[in-house]
Amino acid sequence: MKSYTVGILVHGDNHFIVRGPLPDPAAAVALIRHWSLIHIGEETPSSLRRWSISTREFREDLEWAVVVPGEGQITPAVAQMLDELSARGIVVRRSCLRD
Repeated sequence: MKSYTVGILVHGDNHFIVRGPLPDPAAAVALIRHWSLIHIGEETPSSLRRWSISTREFREDLEWAVVVPGEGQITPAVAQMLDELSARGIVVRRSCLRD
C-alpha cells in the first residue's frame, strides 16, 4: 500500500506531476512559485516538504488536480488529462495567485 497520493499541479502551459496530499490553494501557489524558479543550493521550505515532483507515474494513479492560472494556455495534452480525471470523478480545483 502506498503512503502518498499522486496528483497534477497545472500552471498555465506548465505542469508538475506531484507526490503528496492535495494542496490547499495557498500551498498550490507556493509550490508553483518554488518549482518555477531554479534554486541552486536552496533547501525546500519545511512547509512544502510534503510534496515532491515525480517523473514516473501512471495517469490512472492521479488522485487530485489543481490548476493555478499562469502565462500561456494549458496544453492540449494536459487539458485532455484534466478531462479524463473529471470523467473519473476527480474534482479539478482552481486556485488563484495572490501576492
